Amino acid sequence: MRENLHEVFDFISFTARLREVERHNNATASRKESVAEHSWHLALISWILHREFEKECGHSLDLEKMIKMCLMHDLVEIDAGDPSAWSTQQNEDKARIEEAVAQHRFAPLPGGLGTELLGLWHEYEAGETPEARLVRGVDRLNPALMRFLTGQGWQDVGADAAALDQLQMQRVQVSSVLTSLYQEVRDAAVAQGMLTPAS
Repeated sequence: MRENLHEVFDFISFTARLREVERHNNATASRKESVAEHSWHLALISWILHREFEKECGHSLDLEKMIKMCLMHDLVEIDAGDPSAWSTQQNEDKARIEEAVAQHRFAPLPGGLGTELLGLWHEYEAGETPEARLVRGVDRLNPALMRFLTGQGWQDVGADAAALDQLQMQRVQVSSVLTSLYQEVRDAAVAQGMLTPAS
């Protein structure tokens, strides 16, 4: 890969721009979270919960793969943007745009790096392996956690607890640990007036 270091450096420079992409949930009470912050937090949560995930699924999980997925799964958003999970944008459009970005940014990378990144990204998107399903669950739990921790709530998206369940449960129910954590966040948010109870 030494002869291709310029291409690798260009890609490293590209990845630094993930700090510039804002998410729809807050990082603190006074500012939005960046996608880079989000990706780091997913990696940390996956590491922290890794042993619990292994206990509940009854077999070993590839933690290195999970952390890599966490760190790279949203790199396409540098070019494609980060549409809100609450938006009405068609999933087909999002998938098509992100696939084009992934092919453009990952595939040409030298020394097997492009193949690895593209493979991990496709694995995450497909959500068919245990590692991908769990990372996707952590990815879905995280914005709810941040909306609760920062006091942002869900008024800006007009969601009540039933709407939040509809968005969250499909991904978090892959794990009883994630489901329990999500339910704690939801119930505490309702109790503190940040989320309207289900009607």
